[in-house]
Amino acid sequence: MTCPKSDDPMLSLEQWLDSPLGRELVAREAECLGPMLADVFGYYLLQVGMTDAFGDAVRASPVRHRILLPRSARPHTLGTQVVASPDRLPVAGDSVDAVLLPHTLDFVDDARQVLREVERVLIPEGRVVVIGFNAVSLWGLWGLIRGGGGRVPWCGRFITPFRVSDWLSLLGFDVERQEVMMFRPPWPRTLFQRLSFLEPVGRRFWPPLGGVYAMRAVKRVSTLTPLRPSWKSRRPMLHGGAVEPSPRRLAARGRLRPGHPHG
Repeated sequence: MTCPKSDDPMLSLEQWLDSPLGRELVAREAECLGPMLADVFGYYLLQVGMTDAFGDAVRASPVRHRILLPRSARPHTLGTQVVASPDRLPVAGDSVDAVLLPHTLDFVDDARQVLREVERVLIPEGRVVVIGFNAVSLWGLWGLIRGGGGRVPWCGRFITPFRVSDWLSLLGFDVERQEVMMFRPPWPRTLFQRLSFLEPVGRRFWPPLGGVYAMRAVKRVSTLTPLRPSWKSRRPMLHGGAVEPSPRRLAARGRLRPGHPHG
């Protein structure tokens, strides 16, 4: 499933999020995002993709400055805006405290390259928060049934949270938190509301099948301290690789009596 190249899928997604089903989705994601950002500190939070969605949750975070990187310019009221491609971020390496990817990986050609860019710009111990549609869910199945049709969000490349977690691990991240939601099928509003009982049931019995996941990971950087070899502590080697026998070993073999000088 692919979205039309002539359109900005993230802009189309923002428009879809203003539908009844989209507003329900935003509400659930915002509830999850708030706690994930509540203990993330620093100077700069980079949001790649959507702009005004999740504004309240991001504003409540302790990070001082929010920088938006949409694919195309649009009016907004939340932070500095820089138009950029998600797989080529115009940001210096090791300079950002947190990165938010709200459904960004669902609508890019190379999700792994986007994560590589995130790893590059994050400082050590920086956080990335990924929100995405789960391919192995009723939402993913609905997208297959609908055939995409070039319509957002069903034309996106949905990814499983397991795969995203694997990619992050290969890049040196540790997943700290993960939440799943939207166990109801994305049907019309009346049916969707009637199936609200599936949310607690799904979280308890089949959490891997949630339609949407939210994941927070921390960038780990291992520092290796080189150790110089202690040449003085090494014992002299004889021919054949044998170690020169000690007086104690000679005494044990009957070739030296304890208490007598060696040799």
